[in-house]
Amino acid sequence: MYVWPCAVVLAQYLWFHRRSLPGKAILEIGAGVSLPGILAAKCGAEVILSDSSELPHCLEVCRQSCQMNNLPQLQVVGLTWGHVSWDLLALPPQDIILASDVFFEPEDFEDILTTIYFLMQKNPKVQLWATYQVRSADWSLEALLYKWDMKCVRIPLESFDADKEDIAESALPGRHTVEMLVISFAKDSL
Repeated sequence: MYVWPCAVVLAQYLWFHRRSLPGKAILEIGAGVSLPGILAAKCGAEVILSDSSELPHCLEVCRQSCQMNNLPQLQVVGLTWGHVSWDLLALPPQDIILASDVFFEPEDFEDILTTIYFLMQKNPKVQLWATYQVRSADWSLEALLYKWDMKCVRIPLESFDADKEDIAESALPGRHTVEMLVISFAKDSL
């Protein structure tokens, strides 16, 4: 478990929007070491961290990150993408869902979007702020976004000072190609 390049870019996006975060309900999925979620909490958001319920070690890493950053009050829940669980059902409506490099394995893409769709039903105005590392030109979310009635806006990295090889004195993201996306329901009228 370590900080991936995408987490640093997503954290930079959060920092750029830090004045809008206080009081926002934010869920980080696939949190791992939880850099974006921890930063959002430090900026005043009401954050819930989540990782796979099938990987207790990942949930423990989330808890350790909370302890190390003096945020022991943050809730950590196990969510397995594509599965309905009591923890998923009990989640309150969210304003923002964070996802750093969760679009890693194409076979998981639909399970991730199924879970996001369920969460969007609780608050149709919720946005998914996601970063992913481009690994293959053959991988695409477009058909799945259309299927789940979602739209995606690509955010240029230079618009939030993330178009560098190093951000915030970190060697990350390095030379990795990282994309920043904002995903929401396709119909603005919801």
